[in-house]
Amino acid sequence: LHDDGASALLQRFRFLPDARLDDLMISYASDGGGVGAHFDSYDVFLLQAHGHRRWSIGRQRDLSLQPGVPLKILREFVPEQTFDLAPGDMLYLPPRYAHDGIALGGDCMTYSIGLRAPASAPLGADLLARIAEAGADALQDDDAPRPVHYRDPMQSPVESPAAIPVALQGFARQAVEAALRDVDAIDRALGESMTEPKANVWFDAGEVPRSAPTQVTLDRRTRMLYDERHIYINGESFRAGGRDAVLMRRLADRRALDAADLRRVGEDALALIGDWCEAGWVHAG
Repeated sequence: LHDDGASALLQRFRFLPDARLDDLMISYASDGGGVGAHFDSYDVFLLQAHGHRRWSIGRQRDLSLQPGVPLKILREFVPEQTFDLAPGDMLYLPPRYAHDGIALGGDCMTYSIGLRAPASAPLGADLLARIAEAGADALQDDDAPRPVHYRDPMQSPVESPAAIPVALQGFARQAVEAALRDVDAIDRALGESMTEPKANVWFDAGEVPRSAPTQVTLDRRTRMLYDERHIYINGESFRAGGRDAVLMRRLADRRALDAADLRRVGEDALALIGDWCEAGWVHAG
């Protein structure tokens, strides 16, 4: 998010997990204006900010689209319910719920708060790529276990040299299965993926605090999550335990730490916060 007001509004929806919150879009229409009947693949809250808008909605199964239209407009739309929204009214729509909003009068502005609904195939591909990258990085560690290499000492002469050996296929499958049995690696990959900034998000470099800060606050664009063993921030993961883990989770939940919290932060965690301040992910006060 690039606006403090929009960010503050999105924070009001943190009764939902941060991992599910995606973004806030603003649509403006004059009298009678609208996008057309369409559907979204994710949950969405439609909050009326200014003016009035009439929403027609339906749970139709036929979601075929009009051809040759740049937007995903439904070929046919059969509404089941109609709602007139005034400023402050809000309508929730589950995924794939057809809807069509028409402005009633001028200066109609609607805020759409969309939830994240990652598709299984792209998510799986991203996690596999991250697991592979982490595995490659681990091989550079001098303390890492020696990798197991494929061997075929009993290989007989072949008549079809271009054919992939069945034993090599089995070795490859076992390697992938072993990687997928590493639950910790999968969890880390998911946390990094869910906090990876979007391509249009950037941070202005900051400075490491020269003295003990009285508080630190996450930048509005920073995504920070955690699980039982890790802290995730803007696509990076860190192992966390003990008191520092409790405080880092508090930072993620409250998006800020006060002076009392900072006095309890360990030296290593405090150095991390300094790095995040320098990257512009966190601001010290």
